[in-house]
Amino acid sequence: MTERPRVAGLVAAAGQGTRLAAGPKAFVTIGDRSLLQWAVASLHGEVDEIVVAVAGDDVARARAQVPGVRVVAGGDSRQQTVACLLGATEASYVLVHDAARPFLPAAVARRVLDAAREVGAATAALPLADSIVDAESGETVPRERLRAVQTPQAFERALLLAAHERAAAEGVEATDDAALVRRLGRPVRLVEGSALLHKITTREDLRLASALEALWLEQRSHEALP
Repeated sequence: MTERPRVAGLVAAAGQGTRLAAGPKAFVTIGDRSLLQWAVASLHGEVDEIVVAVAGDDVARARAQVPGVRVVAGGDSRQQTVACLLGATEASYVLVHDAARPFLPAAVARRVLDAAREVGAATAALPLADSIVDAESGETVPRERLRAVQTPQAFERALLLAAHERAAAEGVEATDDAALVRRLGRPVRLVEGSALLHKITTREDLRLASALEALWLEQRSHEALP
């Protein structure tokens, strides 16, 4: 029997949360858990191993919060942090997620991984509900073909590693890993994300996330049913 390729869940959590103004974002709490703990909990059962990257000064604190999870020091940017995470695993596939999106539905993780196994790279994304306007011209931008990119994103590890190595060699910084893969000329499949993957950036986001906690716990309980 052929052994299924291993999958590593990589959690980028080295951000300092400047706009949140509550200390390192990974340790900001919702209910009785930090964002880091929520994000790690959402990956249990979906991946074979979990690796977390936090700021160098926070490694010991993170290890205390998520025992049994490998914790490494991240870099000065998110892109550098993901590169550090890639170097900490030898799994065939990686599921890259951000602690700033703590409530990951299992169904989304599975959709992204299934797509990555088929084409090599995939990202969660949502259609835009609001009207979009060009700030300079005032023209309305058709939204039918637009998507809001979320995490998680899943990749063949070798493909994402090659994308990061090329970006570093050329001095390129991108807002997400999928953009780096596209620079190699490889497609990235978009799969259905979730409104539960609300990104926490400001205090208003944090208040909204507190309301989402109950919804995520309810969905998680249904997903765990046989």
